[in-house]
Amino acid sequence: MNPQSLLASAAINIGLAFLILSLFSVLKKQPSNASVYYARPLSHRRQIPVHFPSSPLRRFLPSLDWVFRAFSVTEAEILDAHGLDSLVIIRLFKFGIKFFLVCSLVGLVVLLPVNYGAQEVQNGSYFTMDSFTISNVKIGSNRLWVHFVCLCFISFYGMFLLYKEYNEILIRRIQQIQKLKDRPDQFTVLVREIPLCMEHKARDCCVDHFFRRHYPNTYLSYQMVYETEELEESVSHAKSLSRKIEDMRKSCIANKSNNRLSLLGLLHRETSKGDSDLLEEKLQALTHKIHQLQCRDMLQKKELPVAFVIFKSRSGAAAAAHLQQHSHPLLWITELAPEPRDVSWRNMRVSYKLVPLYRLGVVIAASLLTIFFAIPVTAVQGIAKYEKLKKWFPPATAVQLIPGLSSIVTGFLPSVVLKAFIYIVPFTMFAMAKIAGCIARSKEEMKACNMVFYFLVGNVFFWSVLSGSLLDLIGEFITQPKALPTHLAGAVSAQADFFVTYILTDGLSGFSLEVLQPGMLIWDILKSSVYGSQKETSPYLYSFPYFRIIPLVSLSVLIGIVYAVVAPLLLPFLIVYFCLGYVVFVNQIQDVYETTYQTCGQYWPYIHHYILLAIILMQITMIGLFGLKLKPAASISTIPLIIFTLMFNEYCKMRFLPSFHHYSLLDAAENDELDEKCGLLELHYENAMNAYCPPGLRPVNFMASESSSTPLVSS
Repeated sequence: MNPQSLLASAAINIGLAFLILSLFSVLKKQPSNASVYYARPLSHRRQIPVHFPSSPLRRFLPSLDWVFRAFSVTEAEILDAHGLDSLVIIRLFKFGIKFFLVCSLVGLVVLLPVNYGAQEVQNGSYFTMDSFTISNVKIGSNRLWVHFVCLCFISFYGMFLLYKEYNEILIRRIQQIQKLKDRPDQFTVLVREIPLCMEHKARDCCVDHFFRRHYPNTYLSYQMVYETEELEESVSHAKSLSRKIEDMRKSCIANKSNNRLSLLGLLHRETSKGDSDLLEEKLQALTHKIHQLQCRDMLQKKELPVAFVIFKSRSGAAAAAHLQQHSHPLLWITELAPEPRDVSWRNMRVSYKLVPLYRLGVVIAASLLTIFFAIPVTAVQGIAKYEKLKKWFPPATAVQLIPGLSSIVTGFLPSVVLKAFIYIVPFTMFAMAKIAGCIARSKEEMKACNMVFYFLVGNVFFWSVLSGSLLDLIGEFITQPKALPTHLAGAVSAQADFFVTYILTDGLSGFSLEVLQPGMLIWDILKSSVYGSQKETSPYLYSFPYFRIIPLVSLSVLIGIVYAVVAPLLLPFLIVYFCLGYVVFVNQIQDVYETTYQTCGQYWPYIHHYILLAIILMQITMIGLFGLKLKPAASISTIPLIIFTLMFNEYCKMRFLPSFHHYSLLDAAENDELDEKCGLLELHYENAMNAYCPPGLRPVNFMASESSSTPLVSS
């Protein structure tokens, strides 16, 4: 990629970002767009945190008010209002800013002059991207020891920041668990593979007998889980009918208030009344069916070998969750229950014994997707390597007929095409994770995070490097096959310009579109044009997409770390990337996305793992590059650095990871003691008794049927 293509990509992305962010700042001021840009405050019936300008001129002028507001939000405010999971996202962007700010100083002040002044000007090609990378350093030059020192500094600085962040997140996790003492999951254990009682041909009596016998002082009650798919469909249908009836009633009232006394109006009123009566009859019949399905005899036939067992204390629940209950390891399997809103009721139907098969199927499907995705990635690299592509595909020379088009095609188009293909990947992986047998929605998102991250590393990073280098050197490979390993060793530095354009596109254009929410905005406009003012617009509220944001941002961290020593010119772009991402996602967390569950920071161990993997990958890459530059002493000296990094990883696993996977008996006992002193312990475990009622058995209120508002059957 030539400098003109790189400049074209930068200019287009900066221009698009400026245009989109200016448009967003104007649209955010319009009261009609509040359901899109202030969905969270509206859904909580809270006042919108800003005042819409009364002056028409101010409302249609772009401003930076939302940026200043984002920077004024403190971590304490995010933690109190949205929880530790949202704060983890913000801390990821802060980590990127702190890490790459220091790396940029080292790279621009130390490495850039070393790379730039390493060789003489040759054939006017001095001012290319390669002139500022390690590729410009002569073979065997002692300047490579400067790169080795910078490699050590960046590695140790990254590990220092990771340790500091892990420790702070753990402290905040413990504090938040103590703050959320009223959560039912602290008193509840999920029990799976419950054996059938041969005497009563049921499992519920087995649960009660087992826990009363073995936990007589702490056991309180239980809630069986049932196969209630048919019941849930009936309840959903009944709610839909109820909404239609209510809409018809509101429409009739509106017509009466408008004094529509024409013949057509009277005819419409009579028709609406007939339809309403018919729907009410259907609703009554459906309500009767629901009550039949909720009968205890019917439920017992659909009993699953799963139950939520509630204890009188957190320490009792923690002890039961961490112990093996039976000599047969596939019976009476216990673990701490997820919080009620985090439970994946659909996967409760999956037998624990079949979960490994489900996960294997998901791994195979994800692997096949990764393999097939190599085709568009190779095509993208073909576009980026336009000069070589012309030799193998002569019709591509037609692009040169329009002045400047080749720079746009090779500089901007490849990263846009790659980003477009990548957009669907997180949603596809999340759909796969949902059928992996996870018992909690948060576990599904974490699994999706892992699959998306490794997919991106395999395809976007490794395959972009390999396919780009192979296309670039395919002619030489045919004539000199022995030279291929040498060329592939330098592939990482050869692809630096492509990853600069990727960071620009993902950061400037990607984050700008994220904050604009064009899909929701277009849908809202279409909905308003169809319904007009007759139908009240509800806020477009969605849960925060951890499965999409964490892997994409972690990939940018990985690219930055790997290229920190190889191509330091990439690092300033990453500072812009993380600063813009910080502002955008503080805005999204505050106003757009909802916190649908709370894991108290369990996403951070995954982020820690991804960043540490990037540091190790950087070190391995530098071993290859030092070998390519015939500096074996530097390569050998890097091996102890890798060993130290792996030891650091193992220490972090021992020091921090168990506290994220388990609820310690000490913390549980201390929280119990605090509750006993305040007289709240009994209230909290009594609240847990009704918290895990399956969806089909929860109390509902159909507006047209008072009989259905009574509490439903529970164990």
